[in-house]
Amino acid sequence: MRSRIIQLLVAVFLISVIPFISSTKVSAASSDEIATFAEKLYGTPYKFGGTTTSGFDCSGYIRYVFDNFNISLPRTSADQFKVGTTVSKDKLQPGDLVFFANTYKKGISHTGIYLGDGEFISAKSRGVLKANLETDPYWAPKYAGAKRVSNVTVAFDPVQVKPAEQMSEEFKDLSIKHPAFEAIIALNEIGVIKGYENSTFKPEKSITRGQAAAMINRELKLKASTGATFKDVAPNHQFAGDIAALNEAGIMKGYETGEFGVNDKLTRAHLAAIVDRAFGLQEKMDGKAKIASNYNDVPTSHWASEAILALKSLDETKVFQTPGFNLGKEATRAEFAAAVFTAISYK
Repeated sequence: MRSRIIQLLVAVFLISVIPFISSTKVSAASSDEIATFAEKLYGTPYKFGGTTTSGFDCSGYIRYVFDNFNISLPRTSADQFKVGTTVSKDKLQPGDLVFFANTYKKGISHTGIYLGDGEFISAKSRGVLKANLETDPYWAPKYAGAKRVSNVTVAFDPVQVKPAEQMSEEFKDLSIKHPAFEAIIALNEIGVIKGYENSTFKPEKSITRGQAAAMINRELKLKASTGATFKDVAPNHQFAGDIAALNEAGIMKGYETGEFGVNDKLTRAHLAAIVDRAFGLQEKMDGKAKIASNYNDVPTSHWASEAILALKSLDETKVFQTPGFNLGKEATRAEFAAAVFTAISYK
C-alpha cells in the first residue's frame, strides 16, 4: 500500500512539473538560422518602443528575432550587452550580437545582428537595414563589442520600456526621427560638419557656397597649388584654401564676374552637381538599378539631371525620396549632410 502511495505521489509530481519544463525549454538554434531569420525582417519600419513586425526599435527587434528560437533576452541594448560570451571582432560569426555606443545617448545604446562579411542588420531610425562594421561612417566608429548568446537560457523579468529620447545628445534641436539624423551624426563624428556653440545643429538652415566648399574639403582634403584669386575671397578668408582647392579640382568654379559667390546660398541643383563632381555619384551607379522615374520637376534636359537622378537612386537617408526636387530651393544643412553621407557611404 505504501509503495502504491509513493508511486502515485511521484506520478503527480511528474505531471505537475512537465508543463513547467516544456514552457521553459529553449530550442537549439544555429547562428546561421538566427542571421537568416533576422534578414527576413529587412525593411520593417522603425517605431519607438516597437516589438512587433508593425515596427521595431533596436532592442525590440533583437528580442523578436531571438524569441523566435525561444531564447529570452533583456529588453534594452545596455542589458543585452551584459549577457553571453564576448567575441572579438575578428572572430564574429553570423548570428552574433554587435553593440554600439554613444548614438542617441551615452554608453551602449544600439544592438544589431552580425550577418557575415562585415555586415550587420539592425532597427535604425529608417527601419530594419544593413550597414558595414568597417566602412559605415556612422556605425564603424561607434562599434563597442560583440556577444555570442545563441545558447542563452536565462529568463529575464520584463522591463518597462522607457520612450527613446527624442533628441540627440549632440544637438538639442535634432530629433532622432529626422531622416537625416544618422547622416548628420556620422559627418559630425568625422569632422565634416559641425554644430553651433549652443549645442544646436539648425538642420533647416541654408548653407553658403563657401561653407559647402569647406565641408566637402574636410572629407577630400585637397590642396591647391596656388591661392584663391576670386574678388570676394580675401587671402586670409577662413575658407580661402578650400575654395582654391575645389576650384582647381573643377568641383566648385566661380562666376564669370570673377567672384566665387562665397556668401551665396547653395541651391539643391548645385548641391547634387557639386557632390557628384566631388565624389562621383554617377560612377557609383555602376551595377545598381536606376529608380523607375526621375522627379516630376526635373526635365531630362536639365544640366544637373543626371547628378540629381544618381543622388535619388543612391540616397541612404530617404531625404531625397520625394515627388519633386525643387531645383532652385536653397539646400539645407540637413540636405547637404544627407547628400555627402550618401556619397561617402558608397566608397
